[in-house]
This record gives sequence, structure tokens and C-alpha cells, in this order.
Amino acid sequence: MHRLVRPFVLTALATCCAAALAAPAADDQPHGKLPRWAVPESYQLAFKVDPRQQDFSGTTSIKVKLDQASDHLWLHGRELKVSKVTVTDAAGKKHAGKYVEVAPQEGVVRIDFGTTLKPQELTVAFEYTAPLNQQLQGLYKVSHKGQPYAMTQMEPISARFAFPGFDEPGFKTPFDIRLTIPSDEVGVANTKQVKEEKAGDGWKTLTFSTTKPLPTYLVAFGVGPWDVVKGPDISATAQREGNLELRGIAAQGEGHRMQHVLGETPSIIHTLEDYYGFGYPWDKLDLLAAPDFSAGAMENPGLVTFRDWLLLLDPDSPANYVRGSFNVTAHELAHQWTGDTVTLAWWDDLWLNEAFATWMQQKVTQKVHPEYRADLDRVRGAQGAMNGDSLVTTRKIRQPITGNGDIETAFDGITYQKGAAVLGMFEGYVSEPVFQKGMRAYIQEHKFGNATADDLIDSIAKAADKGNDFKQAFKSFLNQPGVPYVQTRLTEENGKTVLHLTQSRYLPVGSKGEANQVWGVPMCVRFATASGTKVSCELFDKAEGSMVLEGASKGTWVLPNANGSGYYRFAMARNDLANLGKQINKLDDAEQLAYADAVYASFKHGDLDAADVLAALKPLTSSRTREVATAPLTSFNWIYRNLAQTDAQRAKLAAWAKAAYLPRMQQLGYHRKANEADTDSLLRNTLADELALTVKLPEVRAELLKQGDAALKRKADGHLDLTAADSDLLGAALGVAVQERGKPAVDALIAEVPQTSDPAFRNAMLAGLSEVNDPALANQVRDFALDKKVKVGEMSMLLRGGRDTRKARDESWQWATTHYDKIVDRTGSFSGGRLPELIGGGGCSQDEADRLQSFFKDRAKQVSGAERGLAQATESTVLCHSLAQKQDAAAILR
Repeated sequence: MHRLVRPFVLTALATCCAAALAAPAADDQPHGKLPRWAVPESYQLAFKVDPRQQDFSGTTSIKVKLDQASDHLWLHGRELKVSKVTVTDAAGKKHAGKYVEVAPQEGVVRIDFGTTLKPQELTVAFEYTAPLNQQLQGLYKVSHKGQPYAMTQMEPISARFAFPGFDEPGFKTPFDIRLTIPSDEVGVANTKQVKEEKAGDGWKTLTFSTTKPLPTYLVAFGVGPWDVVKGPDISATAQREGNLELRGIAAQGEGHRMQHVLGETPSIIHTLEDYYGFGYPWDKLDLLAAPDFSAGAMENPGLVTFRDWLLLLDPDSPANYVRGSFNVTAHELAHQWTGDTVTLAWWDDLWLNEAFATWMQQKVTQKVHPEYRADLDRVRGAQGAMNGDSLVTTRKIRQPITGNGDIETAFDGITYQKGAAVLGMFEGYVSEPVFQKGMRAYIQEHKFGNATADDLIDSIAKAADKGNDFKQAFKSFLNQPGVPYVQTRLTEENGKTVLHLTQSRYLPVGSKGEANQVWGVPMCVRFATASGTKVSCELFDKAEGSMVLEGASKGTWVLPNANGSGYYRFAMARNDLANLGKQINKLDDAEQLAYADAVYASFKHGDLDAADVLAALKPLTSSRTREVATAPLTSFNWIYRNLAQTDAQRAKLAAWAKAAYLPRMQQLGYHRKANEADTDSLLRNTLADELALTVKLPEVRAELLKQGDAALKRKADGHLDLTAADSDLLGAALGVAVQERGKPAVDALIAEVPQTSDPAFRNAMLAGLSEVNDPALANQVRDFALDKKVKVGEMSMLLRGGRDTRKARDESWQWATTHYDKIVDRTGSFSGGRLPELIGGGGCSQDEADRLQSFFKDRAKQVSGAERGLAQATESTVLCHSLAQKQDAAAILR
């Protein structure tokens, strides 16, 4: 999720001539990785933290192995006021060191020894103070109900805000952590607390057990008046002796709401241990609900941190929160093996952490909660990633890191969803048992160390008894950007059915990209036979090829992505696509999603018009599977927002949506039923948003307005009656109320948000406010986003609203560019990659792209990650414009 420019130059240092070494040459400064001639072996970290103060103090002692003679070493520190540096050599002699901030914005620091030291083990100790960060990085400060808390978020490169150190994933060492905190507060860290001592009037010092080897980005602790809730012990397994202690950590007064997630956690840990054949490796497990958090969650070993709404659940919590809680918990706990036990060697292999955690979470969810349909989540995740991966400005999965911005922008759909889809595709190719064998070997070989992509691929290839063809096919998806586009053509030749294939890069209308690319695609095809269907698979690694479909029936139909498991898009002749559409009921759910994506891809490629798309997708809307029934909305919403220009066109589209979805909405009703399946709750929420807030059907809006009005009524205690609306529909209901009731509704919600600590209620109110469509009220809502009453992690919910029309986007642009500095001040560089889209994303015209480029011409260089974000936001805007220009809007009325 953050800035260095060029690789460091390793200057040879002689073992003598101290005078010549007194002033390191300018080109000695590391602009990428730190040099490996000084390596940390262990850390002792001590912090004195009172969350009620603005600053904290710390001492850090690092044992360093110096492999070459030097009078200095390089490490990281940012915004630290270092008062003393002491370097102790192997003989016990102390040297006064000097702390020099060489690149303050990047956090690169030089420690001068004052003399040349020969290769040996050193101890480098620091005394310092630093501010509690206000932008959710490093050791930062948050509040809940007026009570301050201090907690950490070190990934990817924010540990340098909290302590001086070697802030790179390739350096793994044990850590000893001590916290001196107010006597009335609670401290938690990665490991078990082993000692508590008085530390003067009103203070105590907590000592925690030594960690196993960790990189700096996984160091974690928190201080505040936490509720600590004991969960069920996680019973011993064949892979782990003894029970594992499980606890929930929440802001004061919220701990009772953690029972649900604590009850689900043992099944997740047991499933992961069984898969990897390797027991949970840390000495305890705490799940912490953070009052404010920059990411969704963070996999710190032993102390996993989450956005609070993912852990604080009630019996009537929205279904998407309950399901999201399990999925995210499974993702973070999967990291305890891939990421924590085995850590990427450098940030170009971030996918080794995130893709594997995403892929593994889906396996865990499919086993423990098969009704959650994680198999379809993987397909939908891949399709979402393919939309971004169709940009020329996309990243590779294994993207070279040229600066901090490249690190921070690597936390995206390419790393997570594309990576997980590629893993699933090759898992299917070699079989699940073989892939598992390779994964177990990979974990064992690299446990408590670091690994690279080659290490993983070699392990899988060895388990599968595959050679270089397999390795090169796998690497073709890691080391080049883009989506394979496989075009198919069926022929009858000498009594056999042949599927002809051509491969290129998928590029939408208007793209300036080069289509001449080839991947090693594990391609599986489903086709009709006399007795049903059959699947045939081959590794397609040439620009052109063919498959003989043995046993295909005469006039067979073909689905070129059997099981929907391939990370590629397919195209076929219009009549073949139409023929496939007639066989929808013979395809499984994942394959129907693949069909929907093929239709959408053909539309974006310029091969189908809007009317063709809606006709091809209509059969899916009647599916009993939620994910399939709502899949057409991706295409429909693009057409509705970007192509429909006249009232007649919008009315025709609204009629399509009404016919497709209103009967299902009416069948579901507007309130959750007793013992209702969560799929119905989730579908109700999706349809309510679509029908009431996108196409604005009067009958749906009227029902939601009733609930919104009821929620906006004040109770005897003066608070809004937010429980009066269905919990799954509260956000949509408030959105309709904001649009219909105007300023009274906006004022009421703005007044209520600061008075409400419940994250689900806060999210719903913010979602409602984001639907405001009156220009003056929209600016009032945006002004509120900059108020400290809105958490930093909540800001974007308000700032991304109000962009459905060009007029609304112009008004949003005017406000955002006027308040740009304030937005950056609050969000910090952490969100730099998303900043251009936040300021001016969602456009669909050339002049919107031009103004985005003009505004950020100089500013993008000043915010880490913003240059890549600018390139992608601009390209998306241009491509939207190109497709809108190519399409004949009149076709909507056909």
C-alpha cells in the first residue's frame, strides 16, 4: 500500500583508510533495497505510550551483523526525533552514533559511527520520540466514544514511523517488545504477555514473549481501555500440541459483540492446519476490532487487526457483514502461513502473500460455509480483476518495484483477485491433491524465512512432475500484464469437430495497447455430446492452435472456459455465442458467469451493441443463484450510466430492469424474514440499491422511503430510530430519504453520525449521505467528509458519491480540486494511488480525462503512488469515452 527512485549503488568499502570513508559518497545512498552488508539479527523494542498524549517515546536496540568494514550503515526511520544513538561493538566498546535523515520523505536514514568498524556483530541502540500518527500509519491514534487508543499498521513501509529499523520484508528476525503504558489501560502485542511491573506513579510496563522471526511490517501492538474477551480455546490437532488461546480485543463497551467471530474462528484454524499439514505457529491468537483502520484487515501474527464492523456483530447484523466477517477472517488467518510463516523476499512478490490468502480463504469458506459460494466469488473476483487488467496502464502480478509508490499501489485487484484466479487455474490443471502436496513442501522448506515466485513454482512443478513448459506457462501470467483473449471458431473436418483457437491480449475499444501477446493458458472447453457434455483440456501456449473435440455431437455448442476457472476471456462468432446462450441451463453457475463476462467483454471490444447485450443476458436474470441473477448488472449499469442519453432510452432500460428484477424484489419483500437464508438478504440489498437508486423505480423507492422516514424519526433519547428500517436495507432507505426529503434528512444524518459508535449504523448513514443529488447539499456532505467527526477510513464513502451524471461529476470536480490540499492532509500518502480516482474518477469524456491530467501534472509526483493512479484513472476515462462514441445509443430502443 508506499516512494524510492533508482537502485542503490553498492560502494566497495576497504577495511582501512577511515579518513576516506568519513563522508559517504552521495551515490552510496540506497534508493531501493537496503544493502545487505549490514543485516539485523534481532530487535528489542520498548515504547512508552499514553494514547491521551500527542507523542510517544521509544528505545530500540538492534543486533546487527556487519559483513564489511564501514563507518556507517543504512536503515529506515521517518518523523522520529532521535536524541541518542549508541553503537556497541563486539568488544563492548561504545561509540556515539549520529542519526542523519538522508531522505526524510522516503524514510531513509544513515547512521554514522564516527569511526570505521571492521566486520563484526554490533548493537545499535536508539532513544527517540515521535508523534502518534494521524493518518492510520505506523503507531497511530484513534478514538472511540471520546476515548483515545493507540495501535499499529506497519504494512507495507510504515514501521519506520514507529521505530528505526530495517523496514523491508527480506529482513526477518525475532522481536522482544515491552510497552510502558498508563496503569489503567490495556496493552496487547503479537505474543503473550509474560510480565507486568510497576513503572513509576501511574505507569506499568508489560513484557511480551519473544516472537519467532518476523519482518518489521508484521510487528503489532495496541494500547487503550480495550475490552478483552476470552474466546473458545482452539483444540489441539495432529499438527499442533495443546490448546491455542483465542481472544477478542475491542474498544471499551464493544467486546460483547465479538462472540460470533470468536465462535467461527476455530473451524478456520483447523481447516488451515489440515490443508497445510503444519500447525498454527504462534503462541496465541487475538482478533482486534480497530476503531479506525486504513485497510480491511491486517494479518499481524498473533494480533490480527480488522475494521471494527467486520468483528462487531449482533444477531440482526446485515448479512453482508456476517459473510464478510467470515471471509476476511479466513483471509487473514490464511496469512499466518502464507505471509507470516513464509514471507515474500521483496515487494514484487506481494502476490505470494495476498493471492494465496485470497485463494486459500475461498477454499476454507467453501469447506466451512459452502452456502457462501466462494467458488463463485473466485470467478467474480477474476472477472473484476480482468476489467482493470484490460488497461494498458495495469500492473503485472509480479511488478518490478521502482519506488515506494509501486509498493503501495501493489495492493490491488491484480495482486489479490487475479493472483488467486491464476492459482486456482493452475491448481485445476495439476489437480487439487498435487497442488496441495506442492504447497505443503513450499511451507516446510521456507518456514520462518523468505521465498520468491520461483520457489513456489518449483515446488508445485516438482509435486506435479512437470517441467519447464509448466513453469513457463505459470510465469507467463506473473511476468506480463493483461488478459489473454482466446478467439474460437468451430469447424467440421474429416468427420471430426475441431475448435480453432487464436490468442492475443484483450484490449477494449479505444485502447492504444499492443495485442500481440501469448500466455501458457491451461484451457478447458465444455462441449455437447450425445449423452450430455464433456470437458477437454490442453495447455494452449501458441498464438494459434486447435483442439479436436472427441465425441462432440453434430452441431455441438462450446463453452471455451469450462467451470469458469480460467483467467482469460473468450470470443466466438456471433451465431456461436447465440447458440451458447440457448444452452444456459446446461451450464453450471460458474460457467454462466463466464458466459456473462464473455458478453460484456464482446461489448467492450465493440463486437456487440447494447441491445444485443441486454438480449443475451436476460436469461441469466431468472437464475435462482444470486451471483448469476445479478451478473447482468455490470453490463446494464454501464449502458444506463454512460450510453443512455434521452428520457426514452432511460425509460426503455428501466423497463428492462423492472421486468427482470422487480418480481424478485416483490417476492423477497422489504423486510428480512425469520430464518431467512442470507442469500435472500444479500439479493434484497442488491436489488433495492439497483431499482431504487440506479433506475429509480417509483414503487421500490416508495417502500424504501417509508423505512427511511421511520429511521429518521427521533426516539425519546434524541437519537434517530435506525433500527426501524431493515438492517440490510438501511443504507438504501436513507439514500432514498436523502434524495426525497433533502436538507432535513442530510442535517439529521450529519448530526447523528458523531453520536453513533456502531460501525454498521455509521456505514449506513454515510452510504445514505453519499446518495445526495442536490448540488448545495452534496457540497455540505463533502465538507462533512473533511470533518474529524468522520473517520479517515470513512472519507471515501462520502467523496465518491454523486457522480452518475456529467453535471454531478463537474460539481464534484469543482469541490474536490478546491479542497485538494485538505483531502491529502487527511488521507496522507497511504491512499496516494487512489487519489486521482477519488478526485476525478468515473468520467466518460475526453475533456474529463484532459482535466484530470492537467490538474495532476505536477501534483502526482508529490504523492506516493499517485502517478500510477493517474495513468489508470485517465485511461479508464478515455476508454469509456471511446466505447460510448462507438455505440449507437439508438440501438437501446430496438
